[in-house]
Amino acid sequence: MDIVPSTGWLPAVRHRFTTRWWLKTLGISVGMTAVMVAYFTLLRHPLYTVTFMPLTGLDRLIPFAPWSLILYVSLWFYISLVPGLLLDWSEMRNYLLQITLLSLAGFAIFLLWPTAVPAPDVDWAAHPSVAFLKSIDAAGNACPSLHVAFAVLTAVWLYRLALHLGAPAWIQALNLLWCLGILYSTLATKQHVALDLYAGALLGAGVAWFGPQPRLLSQTA
Repeated sequence: MDIVPSTGWLPAVRHRFTTRWWLKTLGISVGMTAVMVAYFTLLRHPLYTVTFMPLTGLDRLIPFAPWSLILYVSLWFYISLVPGLLLDWSEMRNYLLQITLLSLAGFAIFLLWPTAVPAPDVDWAAHPSVAFLKSIDAAGNACPSLHVAFAVLTAVWLYRLALHLGAPAWIQALNLLWCLGILYSTLATKQHVALDLYAGALLGAGVAWFGPQPRLLSQTA
């Protein structure tokens, strides 16, 4: 069991990131690959008629913003922070259970109720970077948005880890702003509509608060 003396939050963060970093890097890569394979399989082979999600006032309020693609793709770095900060299997176990529960719930919904986003009035040829995203990740498997669900789940775990490590308030603020930025990007890239966002946030928060809870090791020797 790797426990370090309490010398401040920053050394504790460094210790957590460097402990078994190679194993965590491998695990993150394998886990993300497995999720993406399942996601794209369901996306490209729906079993039932695809339902198009309706637009709401929020969708009309938030315009297309191609720069938000940066926030959108930052999710993959954002979600890697949590496993990177966990020390060993005793901490990792319940996180993996929550990630698995969230993924299975989302995939079950996609299997039984495939959904998609209506095509927005955007000239994709004028925005090649976003068009590339559209060519890879068609706007299907829309509701709930797993992009939102994973972001919310990550935000809750990072909030708890920051409290546990005694991190300053600006870290908590940065965590909240990053999560909100990712949520905004799902609408601003027109990958999702507001109803997808609401459902994804509910799924992520529900799993985070009612799923197996974190068991974090003390930082004191």
